[in-house]
Formats: sequence, C-alpha cells, structure tokens
Amino acid sequence: MDFPKFQRLVEDRAGFRTMDHPTASGEYFSDSCGDMYNFFLKVGPGAIVEDISYFTTGCGFGTATCSLVVDLVRGKTIDEAARLSEREIEDELGGYPEKKKDYPQRALEALHVAIDDYRRKVASGAVPDYAAMPAPRSAAPAQQSSTPPPPARDGRIVIQLH
Repeated sequence: MDFPKFQRLVEDRAGFRTMDHPTASGEYFSDSCGDMYNFFLKVGPGAIVEDISYFTTGCGFGTATCSLVVDLVRGKTIDEAARLSEREIEDELGGYPEKKKDYPQRALEALHVAIDDYRRKVASGAVPDYAAMPAPRSAAPAQQSSTPPPPARDGRIVIQLH
C-alpha cells in the first residue's frame, strides 16, 4: 500500500462535498460497518461525467477510496465509469490491507447506484439523453512557433498572423 498517497487522499479529501443540482446521485449503506457512501454526478454532452463528488461517514479508508473513485471517473463517459473495477481502485492505492479489501466494492456500489439513477432519469425523460449529444471537442493546444519574431521596423513590432 502506498501510505503517503493514502495519507494525502485522506487529508485532501478531493471531491468530498455534496453537489448542488446533480444530474444523478446514489447511496450505499454498508451493513458490515455502518458506513454510508453517496456519490453525486453532473453529466454533460457525450454522457461525460463533468463533475463527481461524494459524501461518506466512513473512516480514512472510505474517504481515500471515494477520492480515488472521483479521480478515476471524472472526465469519463457513464459507460466507462460503470466499468471501473475494484482492481483498478486497488492498483491506484498500491493495494489495501486484508481487513480493508472491501472498501473498493463499497464505493463502487454507491457509484453504480448513481449511474443507475442517471440511466433511470434518462429513460423517464427527467434528464436529457446526454449520450445522444456530441461530446465537446477538446481544444487543440496552440502551436508554438520556434521561429523568432520578425525584426522590428522603425521601432515598431510587427506581428504576423498565420
């Protein structure tokens, strides 16, 4: 286990917040320890998860695991998010102690409830079918020219647009 990463995840708690007006949300209650996990999704064109946050009553392992899910899901499509595996979460942390191995499964349960909520809302017409909308193109980075700027003429700078 990558303990420094675990410690950073617990301290930073990336994504630990409730979300105003989420597209979908999902909650999972763990009978084994009494922890609650709740994910909030904001979905946009192309069914891209534009924003994801969580709330948990869980311990440090619950917080760290949910933070990992946030990092792994943001920017992916709903279908890609649905395919996130326990193994991928474990690998991100470099493994879990034996007594904590069920934390990825708990977090994924809540994520899948949120994804199912989104799909139900699309089917009922409560939210638009974002998958039918084209995903926004990512802007191509501006090309940097290695050509030096043109020489000054009469004390003025000349800018040539291509």
